[in-house]
Amino acid sequence: MTPAALETAALALPGSELSIKWGADKVYCVGGKMFAATDLDGGHFSLKVSDIAFEVLTETGRAKPAPYAARFKWVMFEDLAALDDAEVADLLANARRLVAEKLPKKQRAALGLTA
Repeated sequence: MTPAALETAALALPGSELSIKWGADKVYCVGGKMFAATDLDGGHFSLKVSDIAFEVLTETGRAKPAPYAARFKWVMFEDLAALDDAEVADLLANARRLVAEKLPKKQRAALGLTA
């Protein structure tokens, strides 16, 4: 997947926003909460995953526990270009859903989210 395709897929998700944080990272958020991030040149890609996906991805070596965020079940892929577009789109949708589910009901409604 290319960095441009990642950005397009992430921003196509309902309620998603993009911001630049820490000077050099593109961060995708829903309701002000992060669900995915990449460096500006798009090499590394990190996102929130379920408990089961965290175990599978890290134990098989497909991804590493994300620095500073592994305790929140975030993983990091070292090479975005090596990932399949459809798989990344699915991972992004699940990451956004996991984060959106934790938002207050009123905030989800204001963003037009049902889940």
